[in-house]
Amino acid sequence: MPDATTTILFVGDVVGSLGRHTLLGLLPALRERHDPTFVVVNGENAAGGLGITPKIADELFAAGVDVITLGNHAYHRKEIFSYLDSHEAILRPYNYLRSQPGHGVCVVESASGVRLGVVNLSGNLFLRAGRPAFTDVDVALGELAGRVDHILVDFHAEATSEKVALGWYLDGRVSAVVGTHTHVPTADARVLTEGTAYITDVGMTGPRGGVIGVRKEQSIRGFVTHMSERYETSEDDPWLMGVLVRCSKPIKADSIEQILLPAR
Repeated sequence: MPDATTTILFVGDVVGSLGRHTLLGLLPALRERHDPTFVVVNGENAAGGLGITPKIADELFAAGVDVITLGNHAYHRKEIFSYLDSHEAILRPYNYLRSQPGHGVCVVESASGVRLGVVNLSGNLFLRAGRPAFTDVDVALGELAGRVDHILVDFHAEATSEKVALGWYLDGRVSAVVGTHTHVPTADARVLTEGTAYITDVGMTGPRGGVIGVRKEQSIRGFVTHMSERYETSEDDPWLMGVLVRCSKPIKADSIEQILLPAR
């Protein structure tokens, strides 16, 4: 691997068209300012707040996104099923059933020859995943052994305890463990003792003025009435939320920096 520092820009859950426009609008300036070696984006809410379509995935790749990760809404739209099987750089959680569409690990290479392995993983607490995350991630890392210079794990999980535990479990074995799914950025970004960059949740790229992405009036009404509510994506106060992970040695991080930017 070249000696130069590798920078990974990871962008948290893109929510709806507003989240996509926010990402696409801010990404050129982020590239100019930080010159990321790789851009990885969680896109599992990119299509109207639920799932992703082939057209949207193509749009993100055309904008220079290297890898798209997903989560519990990976299969919300059936038109994505064959796309997940045929495109290497879009991932659904690795610990889903082998019989389900897609795959959970990939390797991408930069123009300078740096190789990044990305693992998409689902939590087991409060989410449906076919197999245990903690044992399956060992299998995924075995697939990447000897093939990569850095490894990023997107842990799409609900429980903070499960996320923190996985960070410590993988400390020193991967470059970064970044949490997604809850849409609220946490204040614990740090490099763990053995060199793994960690954050419990990156946050979401979309309308901060709603309730984790949906119209606040609808969410509040649901909590007040305890009745079923049809949710729509909010249009208020869009932000991009992500992290920058910098690495100068294989499978080790030097730093992790939060990015919290309002849309222009």
